[in-house]
Parts: sequence; C-alpha cells; structure tokens
Amino acid sequence: MKKRTFIIAEAGVNHNGSVKIAKELIVAGAAAGADAVKIQSFIPSCVISSYAPKAKYQKDSAGTEETQLEMVKKLCLDESAHRELLLYCRKKKVIFISSPFDLKSIDLLASLKLRIIKIPSGEITNLPYLRKIGSLRKKLILSTGLSDLKEIKKALEILISAGTKKENICVMQCNTAYPAPFKDANLKAMLTIRDTFKVNVGYSDHTLGIEVPIAAVALGASVIEKHFTLDRKMKGPDHKASIEPDELKQMVKMIRNIENALGSGIKAISASEQENKDIVRKSIVAACSIRKGDIFSEDNITVKRPGNGLSPMRWDELLGMTAKKDFNRDELITI
Repeated sequence: MKKRTFIIAEAGVNHNGSVKIAKELIVAGAAAGADAVKIQSFIPSCVISSYAPKAKYQKDSAGTEETQLEMVKKLCLDESAHRELLLYCRKKKVIFISSPFDLKSIDLLASLKLRIIKIPSGEITNLPYLRKIGSLRKKLILSTGLSDLKEIKKALEILISAGTKKENICVMQCNTAYPAPFKDANLKAMLTIRDTFKVNVGYSDHTLGIEVPIAAVALGASVIEKHFTLDRKMKGPDHKASIEPDELKQMVKMIRNIENALGSGIKAISASEQENKDIVRKSIVAACSIRKGDIFSEDNITVKRPGNGLSPMRWDELLGMTAKKDFNRDELITI
C-alpha cells in the first residue's frame, strides 16, 4: 500500500459471472486511475446454505424468484478465470485483489501469490478463516461492517497471532447496507479505530455518490474502496448501489486533488503565494507630507499597501523618532 491513498475499484460480483465483463471492469478501473480492481472469490456451496435467505437489498435488486445460493452460483468465477484476470490486471497495470469468502478460496488466492487480500465484513467473527488468512502473512485489508470495537480487537489479535504483522493490516470503517444511508457512514469511527488500535485505517464505501469517500480521505483514510459497475441498470444484486466508470474517474481525480490540498502540515509561505506577499501585505507610509526633523506620530504616519517597506509590526518603534528626510504623502517610511 502506497503512502498516497490506495484506491480500490470494487468490481465485486458486478461481472455477473462473466470473464468478459470482468475484463471490461478492469479496463474501466484502470482507465479511471484506480490502484487496484477487486473481485470476490467464493465457492457458493462452501459459503451459503440452501436455507439462507436473501438480504432485502438483494431481493429489491435481483428479485425473489431464486434463493441466495441460486443467485450466487451465477456470480462466481472459477480458478482459471482468476488466473486469467490476474494476468489481465498485470497487462493493464492495475493491482488484482480479491475477497475470499471461504477457506478453499483463501488457498486459491494464496496460490496466485496476491500481494494484498481483503477480508470482507462478514468474516470478522470467523475464527478458522481469520487464523488461516493471518497465516499467509500478506498485506490484509479488514472490513468492519456489522462489528464493534470488541470484535475488531479480537480479529486483530487472531490475525497477528497467526503471523501477520500489525503494520500490514489496514482496518476499514464500513457500513454493510446497500446503499448505506449517509447518516450511518460514521466516518469518525475510522478515527476511533485508528486511535484505539494504532493501525492504518481506510474506508469501504456503500453510500450513493462519491462525496463520502472523498471526505474519508480528508480525514486520513489510507485506503478507499468503492463499488463500481459498467451500468447501474444491469441485472444483479450490487449494481444499483455502485457508481459507473465516469463517476469512478471523477472520484479518483477528486481524491488526488484532496491529497495535494492536504499538504505537508508545515505552515510556511508556499511558492504559489510568494509573489503576492508584497502586494497583499502593508508597510508604514506617510499619512501626509513630512519634513526632515519632524517627529513621527499617529497623525503623520499610517499603514498601506504595498508591503515592501517598513513592517507595521515596527509601529511602536517608529513613534517618537525623528524623520531624517522629507517624505511625500504615501511614500514608504525609512529610518
């Protein structure tokens, strides 16, 4: 993860199980300037029981005709697809990331030698999963939707005890509603997580629009994840809560602008404003004609632009001194 904000374009399952669409998403993510494109890795029967109901947002976006398991079976990518997409990401110069949802998928991502792996919110209380993924000693991104500080603390302890260095974990504030209401984004919780656990933090966004992740960067997020799709009108559970390529490009651009605007934190005159210093600041000038030998007083001196003369901060020093030459009205005072 870079010193600048690491931006993940979350394709998720918005490829609808198609390698072709997944590649189009990779192209769009790379073109937008994202650092990484992320998918989800899972074996449906290992993740979802035949009795598991759909979430409300899944019913609203994908209908109620099929079960969650039946729906998800159409959205998975096999091992060969993963390898193909990994190579395609390298070709497009964007990092390939995935979130595994089961132990076999962790093995798959390990075999692909991914640099970074994302732990989805639903696995934060999955002890065998956390032990296994922690043992890989990779850079990990831990999403914390649905969790509290106690659960985050326990998950971090498991990952670290399994072998992952604390500095290689980024903990993401997240709300798992699709879409998440603005009032529940709770960006300040990201700062609470950072200060409580002394970890790198980021924000995984499910709100509509792009303003919340931009605000997260201003607050100090080191990683941003945002769902995107080729077209919000496509069929599937996550398309409606995703942004489209043009919005993703705009988000990346705004984040980079915010990074530049945040600066170094050192308060000093910038190069861009230096040329305006004398124009904007003021100097002590003659308020009226002053003759040699006159005493400087509040009646015959004043403060005006430009600022290339005697600083007004020397006002008290000047009062009571004797003029050593004649000064015309508005002329810079010298001593």
